[in-house]
Amino acid sequence: MSRFYLITGCSGGGKSTLLAALAAAGHATVPEPGRRIVAQALHNGGPLPWADPVGFAQRACEVARDDLAAARCLSGPVFFDRGLVDAAVALHHSAAIPLTTSLGPTRAYARTVFVAPPWPALFVRDAERRHSLDAAVAEYHRICAALPRLGYRIAHLPRAQVAARVRFVRARSIARGRPAR
Repeated sequence: MSRFYLITGCSGGGKSTLLAALAAAGHATVPEPGRRIVAQALHNGGPLPWADPVGFAQRACEVARDDLAAARCLSGPVFFDRGLVDAAVALHHSAAIPLTTSLGPTRAYARTVFVAPPWPALFVRDAERRHSLDAAVAEYHRICAALPRLGYRIAHLPRAQVAARVRFVRARSIARGRPAR
């Protein structure tokens, strides 16, 4: 949908911080499926990306589809912290499943996708992010390669303070004169 905006890119690139700032400004946001899946799996069991990358990517596709369906009831622009494209790229990488099989026939998000570049100063490992910066950068390159093939235009987020990133995203996503919710 043209009002659904994907924010993707490198792990530790400031996506979640940007989403929090967009939410604080009154915009509808959807948190990252992967982090939610990992948190749930660590607590209740389930696929983890470092133990079962295929199962994790399949679960991420399911959660991202559910997020898209739930977001239809939200008004105005909706900003997604990662989403179905990320999950499909991970599934393609881990199981060679074609992107179009995971994504379906139509684009799920607005044509412009916001991509956070690698930002080593922000990258931190934690209980839910156990991979290295090198692995995160490799994932970033896979996502950047897939987006144009899927018909998306990449808008690289500037390495800047969060307020500048919010202005960057708003200027490229919200129609003039249309108030934020």
